[in-house]
Amino acid sequence: MDGGTPESRMQRRLIDSLYVEAMLLADEARAYFDEAGRAEREALDPLARVTFSCESLKVTTRLMHTIAWLLTQRAIVAGELRERDALDPSRRLGDAPVTEPQALDVLPERARALIAASADLHRRIARFDSAQEQPTEAMPSPARSIQQRLARAF
Repeated sequence: MDGGTPESRMQRRLIDSLYVEAMLLADEARAYFDEAGRAEREALDPLARVTFSCESLKVTTRLMHTIAWLLTQRAIVAGELRERDALDPSRRLGDAPVTEPQALDVLPERARALIAASADLHRRIARFDSAQEQPTEAMPSPARSIQQRLARAF
């Protein structure tokens, strides 16, 4: 059994799971935008090709910021970095570039799916990042709240 509290083990599993998700998505995006998507990109009109390339860079940026944040969290869980050091602006989650909805209309389905997946992952990580600013006492655990209600009931 690994050490630490149940909360720290759960946090480690959550961070590891998100890290695997981010790495798989990064690999999928690289494979598509660098290889498989080339034929689809070339079939687009010139302006749509520029949009395709810009959106490819936005996906890469979102994933880069996400992976960097997750690596920081892994360092905290491993005891290599103090939690308060993660609050330094240089270790916080970088901003996600915005994708205009109308830009998606001209892109191939697979590109749209990767754009949406990267935006969704970044949005989820942003919630964790912003939660770091809150004192732990200000964010009651839903599981702990249920446990406390059950304890009062019995």
